[in-house]
Amino acid sequence: MPKNAFYAQSGGVTAVINATACGVLETAKQYPDKIGKVYAGRNGIIGALTEDLIDTSQESAEAIAALRYTPSGAFGSCRFKLKGLEQNKAEYERLIEVFKAHDIGYFFYNGGGDSQDTSYKVSQLGDTLGYPITCIGIPKTVDNDLPITDTCPGFGSVAKYVAVSIREASFDVLSMAKTSTKVFIMEVMGRHAGWIAAAGGLAAEKESDGPHIIIFPEVIFDPEKFLAKVDFCVKKYGYCSIIVSEGAKNQDGKFISEAGTRDAFGHVQLGGVAPVIANIVKDKFGYKYHWAVADYLQRAARHIASKTDVEQAYAVGKAAVEFAVAGKTAVMPVIVRKSSQPYQWEIGSANLADVANVEKKMPREFISEDGFGITPACREYLQPLIAGEDYPPYKNGLPDYVELKNVAVPKKLATTFEVKK
Repeated sequence: MPKNAFYAQSGGVTAVINATACGVLETAKQYPDKIGKVYAGRNGIIGALTEDLIDTSQESAEAIAALRYTPSGAFGSCRFKLKGLEQNKAEYERLIEVFKAHDIGYFFYNGGGDSQDTSYKVSQLGDTLGYPITCIGIPKTVDNDLPITDTCPGFGSVAKYVAVSIREASFDVLSMAKTSTKVFIMEVMGRHAGWIAAAGGLAAEKESDGPHIIIFPEVIFDPEKFLAKVDFCVKKYGYCSIIVSEGAKNQDGKFISEAGTRDAFGHVQLGGVAPVIANIVKDKFGYKYHWAVADYLQRAARHIASKTDVEQAYAVGKAAVEFAVAGKTAVMPVIVRKSSQPYQWEIGSANLADVANVEKKMPREFISEDGFGITPACREYLQPLIAGEDYPPYKNGLPDYVELKNVAVPKKLATTFEVKK
């Protein structure tokens, strides 16, 4: 009998993570002699620890296909990081208990850097606790900060949303700048890496276009230099359009805005940096301003997803299954750029040991000399990633997304497990 598989989604969800799930599920069906059922973890790895599994075989082929154009995490995601074996052996023993009970021999974990760390730890169960399991990490993060892969599924669509939004907002502000708002600030995600903020720079195709200023996490924020640039833009163009990354830092290396709490991964919970920047402008010039925080809107915007991103998201899910049935383990499918003009890419692989907990930041050569914009090299890298449209079907004027039944797999264990954050 072929072993069953476990698939789960982890971390912040994206507009295309379900396209990856679609790739995994549709491809697994092509190997009935290698893979039995595919069980999804309800709310990520927590579903495995609590034996809360979803039987994906209860969904119709049409529903699975509809995942390709449905945003967010269809099975629920989580922010939960497995501790080291020496720190919490009970978590690993519980995983083995659940995997044995449900005859699971494949583990597919779809997430970012912390999630790939979890994938790597699970891949070592055979060596450390005597339960061999084929483990494939699948890349996903809007932050675009995983190493080795040219880009991360989820990023291209958020990049497209940000570039479109700042272009449209800039048109709005310009039209009213004579008698109303002169400064607009849009806050985007990006704790340590400014890839999303940089994507907004694609909207500025000529000097007068917004955004006029991009504030990156990689460049220390200098208030005087910033205010001089704002003053220049308002006087020359009539207005100033700004993108600021949530991870912008001051001269002490601290986040400009912190909420004072931490998430389940131990990351500082960031507050709104946009109003902080807005007040700096107001205190200096007294200009009327508006600010906006893209927040979940940017990562949930499947209605304007990048076609490139959708195709790559599906491809890494498909490749993950193909890697597994070919006998590969402890690896992650990656996107390899063959050419930028014309844009060509293929799927490669990376060892999870080289991916886990490694963060890829914006290279300095992608940031303009003054630190407030992107370079031609950055534009060449980013442009193909937002290319193409892949609209979902619409019904009654709204996107017609799928909601799965998510039928629970009957529990087989008498014991329960309490997940500690």
